[in-house]
Amino acid sequence: MDLDNVKPDLVTREFLAVLFAGFGNDLVPLTNDYGDEPCPKALLPVANKPLLDYVLDWLEQSGIQDVLLICPSRHRSAIYHHIHSDVSSSSLRIDLQTYDESQGGIIGTCALLRQFSNRISEDFVVLPCDFIPPPSLPLSRLLDKFRVDSLSEGSLATTCWYSSPPPEKGAFIDEWGSPPATFPIVWDPATDTLLHVDTSDDFDRNPEEIELKMSMLSRFPHTKLSSSLEDSHVYVCRRSVLDLLHQKPHFSSLREEFFPWLCKVQYSRSKRGKYRQTLSAMEESTSQALALQHSSLINKSPLMDEDVPSPTNADPESTFQAKLKTGVVIHNRSSEPAMRINTLQKFHEINKRILSRTTYSLPLDPKDRSLIDQKAQISADSIVGESTQISERTSIKRSVIGRHCTIGRMVKITGCVLLDHCIVEDGAKLDGCILGKSTQVGQKAELTRCVTQAGYEVGEGEISKGEKLEVSDWMETPGTPEIQHQEV
Repeated sequence: MDLDNVKPDLVTREFLAVLFAGFGNDLVPLTNDYGDEPCPKALLPVANKPLLDYVLDWLEQSGIQDVLLICPSRHRSAIYHHIHSDVSSSSLRIDLQTYDESQGGIIGTCALLRQFSNRISEDFVVLPCDFIPPPSLPLSRLLDKFRVDSLSEGSLATTCWYSSPPPEKGAFIDEWGSPPATFPIVWDPATDTLLHVDTSDDFDRNPEEIELKMSMLSRFPHTKLSSSLEDSHVYVCRRSVLDLLHQKPHFSSLREEFFPWLCKVQYSRSKRGKYRQTLSAMEESTSQALALQHSSLINKSPLMDEDVPSPTNADPESTFQAKLKTGVVIHNRSSEPAMRINTLQKFHEINKRILSRTTYSLPLDPKDRSLIDQKAQISADSIVGESTQISERTSIKRSVIGRHCTIGRMVKITGCVLLDHCIVEDGAKLDGCILGKSTQVGQKAELTRCVTQAGYEVGEGEISKGEKLEVSDWMETPGTPEIQHQEV
């Protein structure tokens, strides 16, 4: 056989990446529409690089080549344009699919997986568009964990949880809304098995205590519990997991409903019995099981019932056993934290963290260099996008300035993130703000810890502090939109 002439389409792919890119209601007003133009969360820039590109880079580094990218119908044009533009350097094969949804009504991840299950024919990796992993957490670490568990313990899925870094000084948590709640998880550190995931419903029923099954504790007596870990929403799954999802049509959320239930399947005889047919399909072959039983490299899993007969001398019904593991990878490196960008605080925080590793230098392109006045002061821990004009005596410190922005004379910008096409007129002062794209700030206006919707106009001399500034009605008066100040 000539291996050099094997057609690529004859090679069976191991994983398909299923990437969700939703509306981003958690990042309002940045993700509110700009007139008739949507502002997809996936394309929000972090340090002038779209969120989506961080996840695509992570996938490419792992060796995965095929991506099923699922987004709302109204975001398709913007996302399609990005992934096929010169801006995106990705070489991935991306199948862009859409679903109909209003920004007010949310379709859960379980429903979307059921809807697009006919496009998933192999094991798959579920990812959100807002996860930014550090270099110390390659996706290959999760894939390798899944591969090993699949051979030795019939892995159903592998999840990833990470310790949330404490907010840095000046994160403005109180003024931009409450951080998302974290709920306890329980896992076995000896086998890296996820055993229990608490949910908001569990907390509502019993906020003082966590309820654990004796069947779990008897099988895993040395467990760990943490209420400070966050779910990355990255899940490596067996294809057969989709069959289970179809049997649980009322499940909406992977995090809140499916995975808490899936953990219990590992040690609940009643659940294993009820879903015997689907779970049996997930078991390894008898020959592989026998080989692994004689291997000295693999420890016997606590998930295996000790009183289950050997496959060699028992009938199929009696040999059914739940070597059906939900694995877990815990990332707990404070020096290189992972982060989901699912709040305004975290959007601001991740930009600050990237700036701490940045050294600013003047643009190499002569045209871009000529747009920055020699008397402008830009600190080393700042980023300035291409085609941005900065006038004389302007001071920029610890800030990200997007592309095609215009910054006037004697402007002071400190600890801010300005998206593309922003205009800041002479004498304005910005401190700790996030400006949506095409925001205009009038002369001598002062904004402190404010977030603006795309296209918002701050009047001359206006002073605002700790507010979300949104355009409430674009059609009220053409050219002069009604302005709503939302006090946080």
